Amino acid sequence: MRLKTLLTNPLTLAAIAILALLAIGETLSPGFARGDQIVRLLTVAAILGIVAAGQNLVILGGREGIDLSVGPMISLSAVIAGNIMAGANAAILPAILAATAVTFLIGIINGLGVTLVRIPPLVMTLGMTAIVQGGLVVYSQGIPSGNAAPALMAFINRPVILGLPGILFVWAIIAIGLTFLLRRTAFGFAVYAIGANERAAMLVGLPVNRIRCLLYGLSGFFAGLTGVCVIGYTGNSFISVGDQYVLSSIIAVVIGGTSLAGGAGGYIGTVLGAVALVLLQSVLTTLQLENYGRQIIFGMTLLVLMLLYGRQGRLRV
Repeated sequence: MRLKTLLTNPLTLAAIAILALLAIGETLSPGFARGDQIVRLLTVAAILGIVAAGQNLVILGGREGIDLSVGPMISLSAVIAGNIMAGANAAILPAILAATAVTFLIGIINGLGVTLVRIPPLVMTLGMTAIVQGGLVVYSQGIPSGNAAPALMAFINRPVILGLPGILFVWAIIAIGLTFLLRRTAFGFAVYAIGANERAAMLVGLPVNRIRCLLYGLSGFFAGLTGVCVIGYTGNSFISVGDQYVLSSIIAVVIGGTSLAGGAGGYIGTVLGAVALVLLQSVLTTLQLENYGRQIIFGMTLLVLMLLYGRQGRLRV
């Protein structure tokens, strides 16, 4: 019984998927599992994992919470950060603060729409997607300018400590901090309680609307931080740079075992989900599969996971 429970645990399944994908990748392309290659894949996974942190919080909060606006927020953040930095190391901190402040505010507006106006999250964040995309075109005049500071690019891409890039340490701090917040604080208890049974949470006096609004704000913040990381990784930005992270961030959360119904799951599973998804992308790239083919597989992966997790309650841990 214990073995069966272990083998149906989403963390175990995600870990098995990671090992299997590494083995498949090494078989298809010798050197796929080489140390430097794994570090590069983990760097890409860290960027996905950061935006998935916010997606994870919104989904945990229940009421079919989801944030489809993370893509344009990432793009907006990257453009803002690039314009402020303009290649200057001294402007890194102001760029990060400005970019994340703007996306945090957008997230709060999403939260207000969901909680006060009672707009369904899917509709609210989809509408915000169009608004941010239009605003981004106006702000950049259709041609984003600016570029990342050399120090930021070095921090994201080059070894900093123990041969690992700085972004991996940032991701580790986020993972530890978010896990502690969710599992060891009153705020985390409230998030799970609201996601599991909103009415019961209201009856015991939890500030449901305030907490849910903050969750969307944090989703915006993490999307903004992701945008800064993206421009640090690539050196410059373009208007649709964040589009690829919308579906990917949701799939990473689901792979990690978080229930889309809310109230069950955690960020450690999302971390493993992000790594597994990036490995899957890399394997598909090794197979020289076109982008549309990868999108089909990602969509099928999400549907299969929803079918599997929906039918087996014990997978929701």
